[in-house]
Amino acid sequence: MYSMQERRQSVRLTHNIPIKICQEEGDIVTETGNISRSGVYCRVNRYLEPMTKLKVHLLIPIRKRGKDATKKISCQGVVVRTEPVLGSEDYYVAIFFNEIAQKEAQCLSDYIHSYLEGNAGKH
Repeated sequence: MYSMQERRQSVRLTHNIPIKICQEEGDIVTETGNISRSGVYCRVNRYLEPMTKLKVHLLIPIRKRGKDATKKISCQGVVVRTEPVLGSEDYYVAIFFNEIAQKEAQCLSDYIHSYLEGNAGKH
């Protein structure tokens, strides 16, 4: 019997986080559909060629000293998949973080895990 196995190594969080994608043709401001330590999946308003290198800026909500704050995470990414959105001129893109500082990746991982743990069992 054939069984589908998850190929991703990083946990994904289906959550909307502001993201700015920078490339030569101009910036795209959108939000994530899902996010992991190794990449994002989001909707964009123009076609991005697979293997295109991008600068990515994420605004992660955090709590610092009991107050809400925002942590900006910047890294390099590469488009690994582009799919048209049915009935729209938009596209879904998957971006892999090919250059991300260990500290930034750990911050992202901590956010994802704390959100998942904090919302476990809540519906």
